[in-house]
Amino acid sequence: MGITLPEWFTVLTTTYLIPFIINVVLAALILIIGFALVKALLRFVKKFTSKLDVNIQTFIENFVGIALKLVVILTAVIVIGVPESSVIAVLGSCGLAIGLALQGGLSNIASGIIIMFCKPFHVGDFIISGGISGVVKDIGIYYTLITTPDNQDISVPNSTLANSTITNLSTESTRRLDFDFTVSYEADLDLTRKVLLASAQMNDLVLKDPAPEVLITAHGASGVTVKLRVWCAAENYWTVNFDMWEDVKKAFDKFGIEIPYQYVNVVMKDKK
Repeated sequence: MGITLPEWFTVLTTTYLIPFIINVVLAALILIIGFALVKALLRFVKKFTSKLDVNIQTFIENFVGIALKLVVILTAVIVIGVPESSVIAVLGSCGLAIGLALQGGLSNIASGIIIMFCKPFHVGDFIISGGISGVVKDIGIYYTLITTPDNQDISVPNSTLANSTITNLSTESTRRLDFDFTVSYEADLDLTRKVLLASAQMNDLVLKDPAPEVLITAHGASGVTVKLRVWCAAENYWTVNFDMWEDVKKAFDKFGIEIPYQYVNVVMKDKK
């Protein structure tokens, strides 16, 4: 004698449970296939926008990616059985709430558009802004990703960059370095000039045109300030900077050019 299931259980299973499971499976398939299609479409978008400016290309890819993924998620939610009117109502309410709560986010989006069209910097540029310096890695809808020289990734809100002074060190192919050296008042200034120029000319990374120059810029409390100006390719800036400080110190030592330092004379008075 077989076991007879209650009628209510049979109705519940056939009317609600099985269709719900089917819808959940379909929704999962939609998510899996949908995200795969979004990934493929983004490759097409990237190919289509490859001739555009890097800023515009990155912005379009991020915007299209978020929009398509949102459509896939909403489709899956509707397939599960959530009424479309409810989804639209929830989206409207969420949109209003998010819009009020994330006014800064909307400002970031607007700032991202400004950066995209005004182009103060591009992906790959080395910039300095608000105490942050590094290479621009990505320009997103909300944030710009900057990689610092010590390999840290910093996400900077677009509104912060749009409202700050930006120094772009990648727009020009060459850069000038200014070195201030202090020599004693007893030092031979003509010899000092020759030593500095020779140190610059011996560095293969220092450009010959514009030529290095030496200027006397100040009479300090303990010595004369001598400025050395050299030019180099932008990518060699830090190498030349560190090399010149080391080379000049060795050259000064070799030719007996004194670098003065502060000292204090103590006079002892005899009370007798």
